[in-house]
Amino acid sequence: MWVKPMRRRKFITLIAGGAAAWPFAVRAQQPAKPVVAFLGGGMPRASVEMTRAFLQGLRQAGYSESRNVVFETHWAWGHDDQLPELAAALVGRRVAVIATAGLPAALAAKAATTAIPIIFTIEADPIAAGLVATLDRPAGNLTGVAILKTEFVAKRLELLQQIIPTTSTVGLLVNPTNPDQAAAQLKDAQAAADALGLQLRVLKASDDAGLAAAFAALPGLQAGGLVAGSDEFFNGRIKELVELASYYSVPMIYQYRAFTYTGGLIGYGPNLADPFQSAGDYAGRVLNGEKAGDLPVQQSTKVDLLINLKTAKTLGVTIPPALLSRAVDVTEEK
Repeated sequence: MWVKPMRRRKFITLIAGGAAAWPFAVRAQQPAKPVVAFLGGGMPRASVEMTRAFLQGLRQAGYSESRNVVFETHWAWGHDDQLPELAAALVGRRVAVIATAGLPAALAAKAATTAIPIIFTIEADPIAAGLVATLDRPAGNLTGVAILKTEFVAKRLELLQQIIPTTSTVGLLVNPTNPDQAAAQLKDAQAAADALGLQLRVLKASDDAGLAAAFAALPGLQAGGLVAGSDEFFNGRIKELVELASYYSVPMIYQYRAFTYTGGLIGYGPNLADPFQSAGDYAGRVLNGEKAGDLPVQQSTKVDLLINLKTAKTLGVTIPPALLSRAVDVTEEK
């Protein structure tokens, strides 16, 4: 049976129209982008450096938000008791990778799943914390980066004595709702205070009212300075802590550089860019098919010392030249 040939112009039009439709069909068949969920006990404004470094690590592994991965952040806003619920929600959605900031978030994620890969970044010993059995080959679904330099609080006490050598009493601010971490920091701080001949006064705060009460108690304790313990709750209260220290005119040493750039006197603690960039790279490697349990836990030892000269001048504090020479940055912000 003879069929009339299709006109050339009509044939070309049909082919062109079909070709234009193909990409839509192909896109519809492609799987959704993998979701990397970042879980922490703090709040967004205190975590910019962490997430920026993490995304840089993801890019090193070949993943970009604009191209082939979805990146989400989930925060407990200083309420660690909410972390298990947040972790369970991520597991329910079957995200591809859960990245955690801080030990409480890592423990919550571990309790929530044995299937979804977890990449943690913690300021603690992951073996002692019960996250992994070994560092070289952690097995299971967890690995990450551990900041194992534990004498941060003790070193902050030493720095405080260097800038206010006439004081005999100093305060230590801890979060009682994180008892294990608070107890370890208190132990280190008390040992350092005894060695330095200082009286240590412990102040506790786990909410905004507690912070206000702790600072209000300082004059009665005759504390010449204050050291902030390492805690996610304090990391989420950068502006509040700096403003309280300014209001009570108390020299205070904090955890991270963000405090110093906000007007805090001195920041001494781990460099966050290094470990979180490594964690981001690990997340990308897991997306590429490697098993989290086969990746050795990395150890980060890089430390930042930052000094705000404008705040020092306002407080009438003289920073020793030797201390200035050790600082990775000296600022006059705020």
